[in-house]
Amino acid sequence: MRELKEKILEEGVVLSDDILKVDSFLNQQIDVELISKMGKEFAEHFKDRKIDKVFTVESSGIAPALATASELGVKCVFGRKKQSLTTSEDVYHSSVFSFTKQVMNELIVNKEFINEGENVLMIDDFLANGQAAKGMIAIIRQAGANPVGCGIVIEKSFSNGRKLIEDMDVEVYSLARIAKLEDGNIEFAE
Repeated sequence: MRELKEKILEEGVVLSDDILKVDSFLNQQIDVELISKMGKEFAEHFKDRKIDKVFTVESSGIAPALATASELGVKCVFGRKKQSLTTSEDVYHSSVFSFTKQVMNELIVNKEFINEGENVLMIDDFLANGQAAKGMIAIIRQAGANPVGCGIVIEKSFSNGRKLIEDMDVEVYSLARIAKLEDGNIEFAE
């Protein structure tokens, strides 16, 4: 997606060979117009999958997932990383390691929000090692639902996340694929 790549080059900050900071438009402050275009792009790509729900992980995946769900005319569900007082005890859960935070999170979704037989599209902000997507797939399958695709805003194609998800028989569609982060520079994959 050309607009996303341009925004990454303009505002993305390379913190290391593994970390790209995009807080100015995706992870803390949200460029609403760009997020809307992302939703349209994901919806167009996955439109023939008969999607019932869009699923993401709190918090940075919520904006692109919501934009996608809006375009598809379906509900958006997000997995919580911590149980709240309002979360029921009847939940699906999966353990997920966060690369950027270097912690293990428990991904939790109330069972009433993902139903058996539903076609569920996953949307997330980044794909690196694939742990968040793996956790979402586990929850979808616990529910007896179908993971019909995984839309990623920014993929670190130098990591093994895509292979992990595709080996679980789920298509990965990324809007921007980064081949290399080195010496403050960003190189995109084709």
